Amino acid sequence: MGNYRLVSNRIMKNKAGEEKGRLRIRIPKDSDTAEGDYLCPECGNQDQVSQEWKRPFNVKCGKCGFFMRMAKLKDEIKREKKKQKA
Repeated sequence: MGNYRLVSNRIMKNKAGEEKGRLRIRIPKDSDTAEGDYLCPECGNQDQVSQEWKRPFNVKCGKCGFFMRMAKLKDEIKREKKKQKA
């Protein structure tokens, strides 16, 4: 990861559950500010984001207001397994 303490590239789902968006985040080693960009899964808007890093990381689309949440990866995996069992 070099100069970053966290790098993440996640696929985002829209309200219908379709994988149509993404959220890419990088946090420099000497900073608490997350930098990155997103593609909104609802409206297709592309934009950049720079905000304080905290869990869960949340981004709101600047065009349609869709709320994207980047939870811990292990929590996302558990949630998906639970859905498959139901």
